[in-house]
Amino acid sequence: MFRAFGPGRVNLIGEHTDYNGGLALPFAIDRGVTAEAEARGDGEIVAEARDLGEHDRFAAADPGRADGWRAFVRGTVAELRASGVPLEGARIAFGGDVPAGSGLSSSAGLEAALSLALLAVAGAPEPDRVELAKLCSRVENDWVGAETGLLDQLASLCGRDGEAIRIDFATLGVTPVPLDLGDWRLVTLDSGAEHVHAAGGYNERRAECRAACEALGIEQLSEADPDAAAALPDPLARRARHVLSENARVDAMVGALRAGDLEAAGRLLDASHASLRDDYEASVPAVEDTVRTLKDAGAAGARMVGGGFGGSVLALLRPGLVAPAGVRDVLPGPPAALL
Repeated sequence: MFRAFGPGRVNLIGEHTDYNGGLALPFAIDRGVTAEAEARGDGEIVAEARDLGEHDRFAAADPGRADGWRAFVRGTVAELRASGVPLEGARIAFGGDVPAGSGLSSSAGLEAALSLALLAVAGAPEPDRVELAKLCSRVENDWVGAETGLLDQLASLCGRDGEAIRIDFATLGVTPVPLDLGDWRLVTLDSGAEHVHAAGGYNERRAECRAACEALGIEQLSEADPDAAAALPDPLARRARHVLSENARVDAMVGALRAGDLEAAGRLLDASHASLRDDYEASVPAVEDTVRTLKDAGAAGARMVGGGFGGSVLALLRPGLVAPAGVRDVLPGPPAALL
């Protein structure tokens, strides 16, 4: 029996920039998904989602299509086999403490945990973590139907205990950034609006970004000239403005953290949220209510996290602040690993 843990993630800043060749600053959190796997000799995969009390069974050589959590399991098996991993039958069970739909990427945690456990079952060496993140992203894109970028998977697989990581998606370079908050706190508060990539506006935003790139004759929206982007028709101009300004906020946040200027960090969270709300139109009323709750309580800054259209709100709280009911502290934890 092999066990593996895949953490969820919080993206401190840099939202909707990953699939646009930009910058982001996520960190793995100390909550996630634990998967167990053991070999079977009959060529079948038997899977159990413990939190749901549901099961699935399929041939490893021909997983077929399915919906929901089953798509993640079948896609992971298929992509591992397609990459040359000699994976035959296995029994899988998993569960976690990151709520699905909260915007904290339980999906990337599941993909990472499943991949590491099944690699161990197959006796295969672990590939480069960036390559494994690409494999997990293919599961989400091609099997689940959500056109996510690599942010969530890289954060889960390449996170650093006690640090955030600055990711440059043009090069896939990863740079650790110390996340020393002292007596300040980073917390999340669930908006109550479920965040679902494949069913929300996420794929529509990706299509708009592709349209903006085609109009500008570039490969990635982060390459856009600001003046040329501003001349695009609405809403493409606003989508481009968000991406370009968000990239700048990532490096400003890195500078604020290294200087220990947490008040500036809070202002950057507020600016990011305003851009996501107004230029990217990725918010919903429940998220706005949650941001107001946190700001009214005295948060230095607050913004939606994840792909938007629901999920959780991240806030930076000054020392001694009495937090609203329901908040959960988020701490940078270690990356996905075999246990």
